[in-house]
Amino acid sequence: MLDDLLIRPYRDTDARATRAIFERAVRVTAAAHYTAEQRTAWVPDDPLAVVLDDWAARRAAVTTWVAVIDDSVVGFTDLDVETGYLDMLFVDPDAGRRGVGSALIRQVLDQARSVELREVTVQASRTAQPVFERHGFVVVREQRVERRGVLIENAVMRMVLDA
Repeated sequence: MLDDLLIRPYRDTDARATRAIFERAVRVTAAAHYTAEQRTAWVPDDPLAVVLDDWAARRAAVTTWVAVIDDSVVGFTDLDVETGYLDMLFVDPDAGRRGVGSALIRQVLDQARSVELREVTVQASRTAQPVFERHGFVVVREQRVERRGVLIENAVMRMVLDA
């Protein structure tokens, strides 16, 4: 675990940083598991495709946390506390493999338990699947989702929480 890592609630001012992390993680980190065509379908190169206000509204609609090192946002995750669905877990490639993703997952699981959810589910990318498995998530099924006419493989995973 990083001594200088802080996990805090998302703020409106985090929209640009979290969007940039999402884009970099898909374009760089996910390159180990996905083709260029798949990554472009996931995150288009077209800057007009991104409406930062829409992104910020999506982050604010669920409980979102950011990971911060030296006052810089280096990762983020979220949880819909009504359904137990974790939609986003992304870490900047420059901060990868240092425990940021694990710290964010622990935050989600702590929050899920505090609101007495029975399980947390996620559609994990091939890139993220191993970190979820290390935290006790199991694959429910493999699937292909379509993004802009391109099929992208991921796994529906879940973790049953203690009663």
